[in-house]
Amino acid sequence: MTTISTDPVARTEILARIRRASTDITNPDPITDVPIRWQYGTGVEMDDVVGTFVEKVIDYKATVVRVKGLDVPQAVVEGLKSTGAEHSAVVPVGLDASWAEAIKAAGFDVRVDDPQLSKQDLNNTDAVVTAAACGIADTGSIVLTHVEDQGRRAITLVPDRHVCVIKASQVVSDVPQAIQIVKPAVHEGHPLTFISGGSATSDIELSRVDGVHGPRRLYVIVVDDQ
Repeated sequence: MTTISTDPVARTEILARIRRASTDITNPDPITDVPIRWQYGTGVEMDDVVGTFVEKVIDYKATVVRVKGLDVPQAVVEGLKSTGAEHSAVVPVGLDASWAEAIKAAGFDVRVDDPQLSKQDLNNTDAVVTAAACGIADTGSIVLTHVEDQGRRAITLVPDRHVCVIKASQVVSDVPQAIQIVKPAVHEGHPLTFISGGSATSDIELSRVDGVHGPRRLYVIVVDDQ
C-alpha cells in the first residue's frame, strides 16, 4: 500500500514531483494517450514458444524430453522408469492405445480408470500417464481439462509420479491464449488443473515438502508434431 506523508512540506514536494513528471501528458484519457495494441487471447511475441516452454518447465525441476510422434510409446515407458515407477501405472480410458500397450509390454500393471479406481488403489499406484490440453510458455505450466485422454482429477493428483504427453502444437505463449483453448471444455463443465512442476510447498521457515498436493515427480514429453 502506498501512502502520502502527512508532513505538509513533504506532501507538497511529492505532488510537485508528480506534476513535473506528468508535464508531457497532453491527453487526459489514458486509453487514447497510450494506446494498447495487444488484444486479450492473441498471445505475446516470443521468439521460440516451445523452447521457452521447455526451459520454464525445467526451471520447475521437472524432466522434459522432446520426441517425434512415433517415439511417444517408448518415451512414455522411459519416463515411467526415469521417475522411479516400477510396478504400476494408472491411465485414463481415452489414452492413446499404443501408449498403454507399450507400458504393459514393459512389464507394468496398466490400471485403466474404468470403472473408477478407489482412492486406495490410486494411492498404491506408482504413476499416472496422461495427455494434456495445452501448455503455457510464459509460465511453464501445463493445463488439463480432464477429458478422456487426461482422466479425472483424482488420478492426476494421488499417484506420486506423472508422465504427461503434450504436443508442440498445443503450446501457446501466455495464459490468456491458453484460456481461449480450454474455454469450450469449461463451458461443458470440465474442471481445470494447472500444473507447474512437481507438487511442492513450504512452511514459514521455507522447509520444502514435495508431493503434498499432487505428484512430486513430473516428466513431460513434448511431441514435435509441427
